[in-house]
Amino acid sequence: MDETVVDTTYWHRTEDGRVQCDVCPRHCRLREGQRGLCYVRQCLDDQIRLVSYGRSSGFCVDPIEKKPLNHFYPGSSVLSFGTAGCNLACKFCQNWDMSKSREMDTLADRASPERLADAAVELACQSIAFTYNDPIIFLEYAMDVAAACREQGVKSVAVTAGYVDPEPRAAFFGAMDAANVDLKAFTERFYNKICGGHLAPVLETLEFIRHETDTWLELTTLLIPGENDSDEEIDEMTGWVVEHLGPDVPMHFTAFHPDWKMRDVGPTPAATLSRARRIAMGNGVHFAYTGNVHDAEGGSTWCPSCGELLIERDWYRLGRWAVDGHGCCSRCGHAVPGRFGAAPGQFGARRIPVRLDLSR
Repeated sequence: MDETVVDTTYWHRTEDGRVQCDVCPRHCRLREGQRGLCYVRQCLDDQIRLVSYGRSSGFCVDPIEKKPLNHFYPGSSVLSFGTAGCNLACKFCQNWDMSKSREMDTLADRASPERLADAAVELACQSIAFTYNDPIIFLEYAMDVAAACREQGVKSVAVTAGYVDPEPRAAFFGAMDAANVDLKAFTERFYNKICGGHLAPVLETLEFIRHETDTWLELTTLLIPGENDSDEEIDEMTGWVVEHLGPDVPMHFTAFHPDWKMRDVGPTPAATLSRARRIAMGNGVHFAYTGNVHDAEGGSTWCPSCGELLIERDWYRLGRWAVDGHGCCSRCGHAVPGRFGAAPGQFGARRIPVRLDLSR
């Protein structure tokens, strides 16, 4: 069998003779040869197999803040890659050329988990990120990469929508050091109409990560004018986060730009992001950020106890640093939640596409 096709665990046979994938709440029921909505999980030989193992749509070295993660080794670099396909159908997808791809030719690069771990070390990356499309759909590959990275001292980061069933959820996030979960909105209408999914499984994933794992968690919401940007929805969302996840989970409010199947909607005004940040902080969120806009105040980290500027950010460049070697505010001693080194990284705002030497 092709080495990019591997057996999987989360599936079962149904009474009507089909095979059901049990990775995500979509529960695709497939007959021989059929693929799930995600495109990379296929019924072959009367079982579900992953057909994109070890294949990538490309590699890039990014600042960790681009994921976005502001409390996970700030200033460090991360080796980013994705595959093809997705288990949601978001009309606004801003990586649609990869996540909506139905061409295996998109997956031009191949790399074993061990080669990826070696590459992260060679490129001086503190972590590796599964991003561009959702790693839930290629979880076997992602988990193997995470295991290889752990042996090399490299951290693993999942950038995901969190749309996953309980059993694979436990295995997947148990292998990750950090996750940024895309909380796309706070209404079932939005998830159903715009994303082709449901809200409840995502909320369950967030509570699981926060309370049942050691995985560092941050949230991102892309605010789309007229769809998920009302005061009422942002108030309800941020209130839920504080009540169910706690005030120390960072929230990122980022700007939409017209793309994929929502080109008729205008870009998000910067004022909308600032308004969302104010609502979040008013509800008790300690660390609320704006993203995809130039907003030094909204992008920086401030001490929730004394108001000190802890980590100054100008886009992805760090300035003032007032977090001591113990991860506390250097002024008042308040413990800053997250994962911090003794000093900030110095990678800056670079984005470096890379081609790996796959002959090794």
